[in-house]
Amino acid sequence: MRKRVISDSQPTGAVPTGEWLNLEDLAEVEISSEDAAHPIESALAPGEGSGWRAAVPGKQTIRLLFSEPQALRRIHLSFVETSAQRTQEYVLRWSADGGQSFREIVRQQWNFSPDGATGQSEDHRVDLAAVKVLELIITPDIGNAAAFASLAKLRVA
Repeated sequence: MRKRVISDSQPTGAVPTGEWLNLEDLAEVEISSEDAAHPIESALAPGEGSGWRAAVPGKQTIRLLFSEPQALRRIHLSFVETSAQRTQEYVLRWSADGGQSFREIVRQQWNFSPDGATGQSEDHRVDLAAVKVLELIITPDIGNAAAFASLAKLRVA
């Protein structure tokens, strides 16, 4: 008799590199600010990097403008904070009309603590057709306007 154990849940491991969209070829990036030592390419390109960091404190926007409409199935975000306790909020939204109107995908808060939760990784399964703009708005600390936003990784498939 042949037997196999199955699971009701989908695996949450890493996705094969080939599944992620090559954003360098498909999109233009707009950012509200950027620390020269931590450019947005470090968060968007596969491989090792220090991630993106804002050059100024407060709310920041990262916008992917696709040259052709894209069908998106998955959006992966990763944030790391090892030095400060803070409550971050991010909003992920999309537009099919080039940014004239937006639809919210998710709005989420996360508490970072150097002695506890130092990382947040979110894997959003979506079914979006004809995406022209994908926008991530990060409020690095809802209680402190002097906090700096950062993003370790953003991948889309």
